[in-house]
Amino acid sequence: MASSLEIQVANKRVILGLSGGVDSAVAAILLQEAGAEVHALHMTNWEDDDGYCTAADDLQDARAVCEQLDIPLHHANFARQYRDQVFEYFLDEYRRGRTPNPDVLCNREIKFGVFRDYAKRLGGDLLATGHYARSGIVNGHGALFKGADKNKDQSYFLHAVRAEALAETVFPLGDLQKADVRRIARDSGLPIHDKKDSTGICFIGERPFREFLSTYLPAKPGPMRTPGGEQIGTHQGLMYYTLGQRQGLGIGGRNDRGEEPWYVVAKDIGENALIVAQGEHDLLFSNWLLASDASWNGAPPAGLGNDLTCKAKIRYRQADQGCVVTELDDSTLEVRFDSPQKAVAPGQFVVFYDGEQCLGGAIIDKSG
Repeated sequence: MASSLEIQVANKRVILGLSGGVDSAVAAILLQEAGAEVHALHMTNWEDDDGYCTAADDLQDARAVCEQLDIPLHHANFARQYRDQVFEYFLDEYRRGRTPNPDVLCNREIKFGVFRDYAKRLGGDLLATGHYARSGIVNGHGALFKGADKNKDQSYFLHAVRAEALAETVFPLGDLQKADVRRIARDSGLPIHDKKDSTGICFIGERPFREFLSTYLPAKPGPMRTPGGEQIGTHQGLMYYTLGQRQGLGIGGRNDRGEEPWYVVAKDIGENALIVAQGEHDLLFSNWLLASDASWNGAPPAGLGNDLTCKAKIRYRQADQGCVVTELDDSTLEVRFDSPQKAVAPGQFVVFYDGEQCLGGAIIDKSG
């Protein structure tokens, strides 16, 4: 009996996003075994050679995988589109004192946007990536579902991918655990079977974040205050901090305070002040949030204008949280949670779920 992957891809040309990592390499193996005509496409999205970017090494690893599996490798440079459509957004959000998540926009605009257009020019019938997620068709629209590996599920980062792109996408790793992927890579003799997973924001990589950001945005130090207005230190620039942050504040171990840790609980943009408090302060928690620029997989969910009961995440790896979502107007959603949420950060995304299906998400603007 044919597997679901075989039914999807057999005798079709599938353009696979091949990063040079183990996940996309195993995706190539699975697609080949399912009978697809696999072509690999490696992207260059960031060109600055400053010692932190691994793009050159990743391209060499991608070439080695394609040679071993005997599949064609194409290479495309999307650095200009990345700067225009993702990086400028990233900088603008930091200018506003918010905490952006550019990986979400990168997936929608680059990996499932200009990459998809390029794949069509290569004659691709379908697009594939090594993400831990699943795709399908619901009510005639492309739909997104959680990956089987709950520790690796990447639906949060994929929630804004357009339905028409999801309808043409397969995720070969969607039903696998990460340990299975490593095993397949090892059993197949791939030299990268134990290659470390990439971390950090896609274009920044593993580099000193403050140093990187300061090359594009001038730091504006200012007062660090308690909710009562007492100044207890100086921050290095609001853009370097996010709500709920505990590390790197430089105010621990004060003799006149208790031993509870300090947290960032608010930002006063007008006064350029960072508001910090000790322990589980009330300002750390929110019962509701307002969000805008919603992206839905297909049509907006039924009942949205009439209080939609569903689950939500306000950050990656968070457990699903019960909530009620109401569309206040064409651009604003109100999300009321069943229990208070800690460190709701403007600029991040709230992502909605109905069981295993990811419904979509929106950008957090305000909470309380």
